[in-house]
Amino acid sequence: MSFLISTSPKIIEDLENKYKKTNIPEVSVGDTVRIGLLIKEGNKERVQMNEGVIISKNNSNLNTTITVRRTLQGIGVERVYLIHSPLVKTIEVLRHAKVRRAKLYYLRDLSGKATRLKQKF
Repeated sequence: MSFLISTSPKIIEDLENKYKKTNIPEVSVGDTVRIGLLIKEGNKERVQMNEGVIISKNNSNLNTTITVRRTLQGIGVERVYLIHSPLVKTIEVLRHAKVRRAKLYYLRDLSGKATRLKQKF
């Protein structure tokens, strides 16, 4: 007896569209963004803002992720954000940069003024 249930791509697409956010700005690699993340401490909730440069983006519908890099006290910190997650409250683009690569992993080896990107107006 077979209990194999066929799932059509249409059903999966409808389910994903239900959870997709519509208020997300157009972000691309090289943009400097400020992300508001919902933090739970005990029984309180607050929104913590994180700021940095997007060094990579992985587009895959509901599972779209961005990797944000920032240098804090001389140490590079990278964090991967699932942009359609309910924990991500706001994404605000502060600056667009002119880049010629899809992934900016070379920024990991640079420090100081060398990490600056040219602004795109």
